[in-house]
Amino acid sequence: MAAAVRMPSANQPKSMTRPTRWSDVVEEAYRFQIAGYRDEIEYREVQKTDHVDRWPHNGYVKKLVRRDGCFYYYNRTRECPDKQINKTKLYEY
Repeated sequence: MAAAVRMPSANQPKSMTRPTRWSDVVEEAYRFQIAGYRDEIEYREVQKTDHVDRWPHNGYVKKLVRRDGCFYYYNRTRECPDKQINKTKLYEY
C-alpha cells in the first residue's frame, strides 16, 4: 500500500523569525496573532474574505473577527508592547 504524499500548500510559510525591534510589520503580525491567526493570509483563508478593516490614516488593522465569531477592535496607535515584540512571529513564504 502506497503512503499518501502530502504536498505542501502554497499558503504554508517556509520559515519563521522573531523580531527584535518594533516596526509596522511587527505591529501587523501582532494584531493578527492576538486574534488567533498566523497572519493576514491565514485570516483571509479562514474568514473567506478579501476585506480587512483598516485605519485610513496609517493602514493598521482596525477590526478582526476571531475564529469563534467575536470581534477584536484595535486602536489607531501602536498596540504591541515592548515585552511582546520578541514573542511575535514573522512568517516568510
